[in-house]
Parts: sequence; C-alpha cells; structure tokens
Amino acid sequence: MTVVGLDDTDSREYGMCTTYVASRIAEELCGERTSSDSAGNTASISRTLLVRLNPAVEYKTRGNAALAIHTDCDPDRAFEIARGHLESLAEVGDDRTNPGLVVADHPAGGDGLAAETIPEEIGRFARRAIRDHLEIGEATELIERHGYRSWSDGDGRGLVGALAAVGSWRELEEWTYEHISYRERERWGTTRDVDLESVFDAADRGYPEAWDTVDRVEGEPVCVPHTPGPILYGIRGDGLETVRRLGREIESEPVASSRLFVTNQGTDAHLREGTIADARDGRAYRLEGQVATEPETRRGGHVFFSLAHPATTGTGDGDGAGTDRAVDTDDASSDGPRLECAAFEPTKRFRDRVRALRVGDRITACGEVSSGTLKLEKFAVRDLVRTERVTPTCSGCDRTMESAGRDQGYRCRDCETTAPGKETVPIERELEEGWYEVPPCARRHIAKPLVRGGFDTKTHLER
Repeated sequence: MTVVGLDDTDSREYGMCTTYVASRIAEELCGERTSSDSAGNTASISRTLLVRLNPAVEYKTRGNAALAIHTDCDPDRAFEIARGHLESLAEVGDDRTNPGLVVADHPAGGDGLAAETIPEEIGRFARRAIRDHLEIGEATELIERHGYRSWSDGDGRGLVGALAAVGSWRELEEWTYEHISYRERERWGTTRDVDLESVFDAADRGYPEAWDTVDRVEGEPVCVPHTPGPILYGIRGDGLETVRRLGREIESEPVASSRLFVTNQGTDAHLREGTIADARDGRAYRLEGQVATEPETRRGGHVFFSLAHPATTGTGDGDGAGTDRAVDTDDASSDGPRLECAAFEPTKRFRDRVRALRVGDRITACGEVSSGTLKLEKFAVRDLVRTERVTPTCSGCDRTMESAGRDQGYRCRDCETTAPGKETVPIERELEEGWYEVPPCARRHIAKPLVRGGFDTKTHLER
C-alpha cells in the first residue's frame, strides 16, 4: 500500500488549499494504471486523510493541515504524479510556502493500509507534530532511515507535515469526516454563491451527526470559507453518509469536484495534560486551576483573568468541598504560579460565560498558550463559589462596619454595634457546573465540539 503525504502548498495571501492539491493527486492516481497490474485496472484510493497539526506553530498557514492518500498505485508512479501537482499548484511565490512530499510503501491490511506496519517512530512523530514543535532535520533523518521517497521546495518545512500525515494512521485512534466541495477554477477569488437558507436547512437535518455547519446565533454559515481559494464549502461530522448527503443538498454555484476526507478534526488531539507551572508557549493544554482574579474586559472586547493552582488560591474559611465554599473578598491572592487566560472578541458570546466566573471557582481550562496567555477554547466548571465573606453590615443603620482593630472584629462608628468577624452571604451565579465552549464560528478545526460527547460531566452546547 502506497502512502502519499503532502503539506504546505497554500498561502495566506494567494490562497490555494492543500486538500485541493491532494484531491487532484487522488483523481489522477485513480486514472493511472499501476505498473504491476497486467489486467489494465486503474489504481484505487482506500482513503484520503486530512490531518490537523499543532495549531500553535508560528509558521502555519490557516488550519495547519497535512494530507495523506492511501492508494494501491505503484509508489514510483505515485511519487511522479504527486510531485508534478505540487510543483504546478503550490503557491511558492509566497516565501512562507515551503511544500513537502513524502511517499512510503507499507503492507496493506483488510481495509487498505495496515496501521501496525507503519514504523512506531513514524507514528510518534505524527503525534508530536500535532502537539509540539519539530525540526526539519528530524523529518529528513527519519525519511532517509526508512527509505521513503521525498521532495521539497524552499526550506523543506513541508516535509514535517508530510511525514506526520504518513504516520498518523498508526498513531491516531479517533477520526471524523469532512466532505469538501470545490469551486470551478475561474471562480476562485470571487464571492461564493451559496444559498444560505439551504445551508441552514441542511444543517438542521444533519445535526448532531454533522456539526459546525452553521452558527445559528450569529447567523453565519461556518462551512463556507471567506478566504480566496478553491473550497466552496466543507461539511464536518461523525456520520460519513450524513456529511456526503448534506454536501449534495446545499444549493450553490456549480461544484467542480468534491472529496470525502477522513480527519482528526473535532477530536482535541492537540491537547496535552499539563500544569500551570509547566505550560509553555506554542502548545495546547488541558489544565486544572482556580480562578485567581476577577475577569476583566479590556480594549477590543477581550476578556482576561488569571488561573492559579487550586492549592494556592485563598479560599477563606471554606474547606474546598461542595457548594458551601466561600471566598473572602479581601483574601484572594496567590503566591504560586499563575497563567493569564483570555477569551478574545471573535469568541462572541463565550465571553459572557468567562465574565460570569468568580475568584475561587475551580475549572478545567483548555486552549493554546501564546505569549504567556492561554487562549480559551472551552472550560469546565468543576466547583462554583456559592457564598462570599464580606465586611458585616450594621443592623441599626445598614451601613458597612469598620474594622475595630487586629483580631477585634468590626464595629459601627455611629451605632456602636459590633460583629466578631465577617459575615457569609449567598451569591447568585449565572453558571452551572459542566463544560462551556466557544461558538461554532470561533472553533478551531481540531477542537472537539461538546455535541460529539465523551466529556466527563454535563455539557452546555453551542449551536
């Protein structure tokens, strides 16, 4: 079984899309005869993989996707065809576009490529490419060690993604689907003609097997891109036949071609377990913590707060269990490590969920760390502060009492009434325990929508 891996053919400025390049390669492979097939049958494609790599790397284009084609075509012929398409379609006029091609030959299994025949270190390389930063030299060393065919242009950065795409079938266990429809070439760069009503109707019929097709609150067709390039729309979901059907039901300008991709989109494959103290830029994490500062809305509508380790944030007299835990309004400091968290303006209504957090709330925060800030993709409320300890109010005049001195309680200067210490009052909370997520219009390709299930507590879905 031949595996054709490719990456980095598109450009932020000029467009193009690596999925389109892969689709064109697959089309020609299906039209070519294998060198060993005396019966004259054409080569077949068992699947085309769309693998989202680390979304936090600085040299990515938009979605940081690498592609792999599993085919029974002769590897030398597959390499020749793939190289020809990369040379003609990759936007190398952009200095940041550095295409790479890797072609491997591994034994087939019952449904195409036998995953266990891919070398273990190639599989690990794929996992690391999704969660870490890798050097070009490591990729070229592995390619040479295993005798893979390869080609690259520019600095060769595309070889990293191409090799990761080859190894992904061994390493990844969770897969979803995307059905992508492409535009006629002469329409690239023009406004897409897609009937929005048909998109929303199709989204309703396909949900929840097909997800992130639209954002119902924002009224946005998420499946229709805004960037220049060949994609007309892409339907994502867990149901293979569902995403195919929805792709056919959308009314639009003529569809030049379409292809079904098996993908790690919507799986959270980029998230690693970590701690606040160990979180580093350029990686994405799932972190346990406690809100250490009140959420603050800053210029541009972005919302920020600090997250601390649960053991280091002051919690008054509460024992940290249940809903009776109280936070002292004058004692919410922490000497331990903190991490700034942010919900940026494009996350829209998700910011209201973040604004509703209070000092002392215990959460699980998920997102990418960049410039020392965790860019929130979702969070789970584990324990909400339901009461707070405040300076007591005088029963005679309803004024706030003043401190009577260290360890001497409080007193009202006018009424001479006293209180031994702070009083506990209930807090009305807008949040509940459970998972909250950014809306579909702001979700990263690789981030897992709550509607897919498998989360460890209640979920509050965004549609």
